[in-house]
Amino acid sequence: MSSPTLLPKVRASELIGRGWLNTGGKTLTLADLRGRVTVLDFWTFCCINCLHVLDELRELEEQYRDVLVIVGVHSPKFEHEADPVALAAAVERYSVEHPVLDDPELITWGAYTARAWPTLVVVDPEGYVVAQMAGEGHASAVAALVRDLVAEHEAKGTLHRGAGPYVPPAPTSGTLRFPAKAITLGSGNLLVADAGHHSLAELLPDGETLVRRIGSGERGLVDGAADVARFSEPNGLCLVPDELRPSLGYDVLVADTVNHALRGVSLESGEVTTVAGTGEQFMVGGQENVALPGERPQAFEPGGKYPPTMVRLSSPWDVAWSQELAAFVVAMAGTHTLWAFDGKEGSLLHLAGTMNEGLVDGPGREAWFAQPSGLAPAADGSLWLADSETSALRRIVPARAGAAIETAVGQGLFDFGHRDGAAEQALLQHPLGVAVLPDGSVVVADTYNGALRRFDPVSNEVTTLATGLAEPSDVLVEVDGDPSTGSGQASVRLLVVESAAHRLTRVALPASLAGEVLDGGARRTQRPATAVGPGALRLEVPFVPAPGQKLDDRWGPSTSLQVSATPPELLLEGAGSGTDLFRDVVINPAVADGVLHVTAKAASCDAEGEFPACHLAQQDWGVPVVVAAQGAAELTLPLRG
Repeated sequence: MSSPTLLPKVRASELIGRGWLNTGGKTLTLADLRGRVTVLDFWTFCCINCLHVLDELRELEEQYRDVLVIVGVHSPKFEHEADPVALAAAVERYSVEHPVLDDPELITWGAYTARAWPTLVVVDPEGYVVAQMAGEGHASAVAALVRDLVAEHEAKGTLHRGAGPYVPPAPTSGTLRFPAKAITLGSGNLLVADAGHHSLAELLPDGETLVRRIGSGERGLVDGAADVARFSEPNGLCLVPDELRPSLGYDVLVADTVNHALRGVSLESGEVTTVAGTGEQFMVGGQENVALPGERPQAFEPGGKYPPTMVRLSSPWDVAWSQELAAFVVAMAGTHTLWAFDGKEGSLLHLAGTMNEGLVDGPGREAWFAQPSGLAPAADGSLWLADSETSALRRIVPARAGAAIETAVGQGLFDFGHRDGAAEQALLQHPLGVAVLPDGSVVVADTYNGALRRFDPVSNEVTTLATGLAEPSDVLVEVDGDPSTGSGQASVRLLVVESAAHRLTRVALPASLAGEVLDGGARRTQRPATAVGPGALRLEVPFVPAPGQKLDDRWGPSTSLQVSATPPELLLEGAGSGTDLFRDVVINPAVADGVLHVTAKAASCDAEGEFPACHLAQQDWGVPVVVAAQGAAELTLPLRG
């Protein structure tokens, strides 16, 4: 198969921003990158798809380190992400081993017409843009393109080999490194998901003294004894009910996020076992998400039950036990869904979420989530959920036949802030953790606001319990005393996982559990809106298979396109799903502005070989638009081109 037609040769724009990380203090220019293949990775550290792409690029970065430079262009979505200290912490947290340009004003983002996180732009050794790709699943395409560019420019004499501009930061030390979640063990000790150390840390009740570590500290997916086992950025932890521990053989269930797996841990021996997931990432629409014994890989059917270790997962972020389901609920951040894991039955069930990203309530399998990241069971059998990318607190009423979803606080993907008061107008900013207080109210680890917030379902109001915390990612409720036993008024403390400060912190609450009412204002993600004309609009999503690959239609159409809008009235015609990567829609002249939601997928496979490897590229765009008389009649969103 011949190489794909690439973009016409266009000079790459200069890299302009507030500053650089991972360069030893040096400012990089395009001239410094001349003679190397350069991949610009437009990302923002809240975005799970961006984190997937960071992992996709690691192997490529290592393989071509002498001829390839990956440059992360950090273009923030949330206000907190524009803080240079927060960005530096994120670069360390996610082990970013290449230069990063801090682009808080979206200057370089705009120069390269990026419209989505993540977006990749490939620049050849002579400084010309040769390809642009949106979304994830492009690792094989980038690898093929880099290979061809290296060969071409080595032959031309325009390729320069040698050490790149990456300068690693000074190493840090400490008991914890970017801890994610924590639980209290029966002994009173604390078990912490020590994500930055790729392990679990057991601490004494003081939250500081290390008792033992489970996991070698090396990134990887390895089962075995405590000093042999490997994790990769573990997050959620959940105690297994006492009655199930003998039959399951483990005491703690771990959401091993970057390994796309659930792990079981024996507290007595420290033994670690993979109990769900294959170690490979679930790709929405992929034909290889399930691998049953003796059968060819197959697509995942949302209503089906599957053996847990035969199904791919995608960045499980938290786990919680549901007595109603007699199963663990899994917050599957990578696919914006909730799943149910039944270790006793040996089954994995898709519980809720369409796999589209957004804020839609209703029956579970019709609901939309956006990186569900924190779970906490309530006394009535429901579950509270921190839905991070919509800055929302949501309630789940679980049932085997599905679940009902309702939003308590939160307004959408691009609306956030720090505002207390009535729940319908209150605002959070990318919360990752949630817990239930003794009176039934809910405390939220409001991560990017550096705060603890309280939602009272009775008064339907939100207050602030504490501020000035360093990216709180989880919270535990500790209660001393019980008025019913005559011991006096119970005192309540919150144990906060301050992830960016690498520590656990206790916060005492007043007896009333009430907090302050604060108003730090509302915020909205600011991206340049695209002017589109009223009436007919052609949507084009270019996709070209990588060199050596072809579109894969062995199991049905190789491409799909889904289009919707906020508000829905923005589109008079053209909403819905189809298999062509283009769509003629009609824009309502009576609607001044809104957001076009476009989801595209394209499946390709290797052109040769008896068992060709499959590759799936996918992206969700949320494109802000304004309707203007002289606006564009065509909107192009490159999936790969």
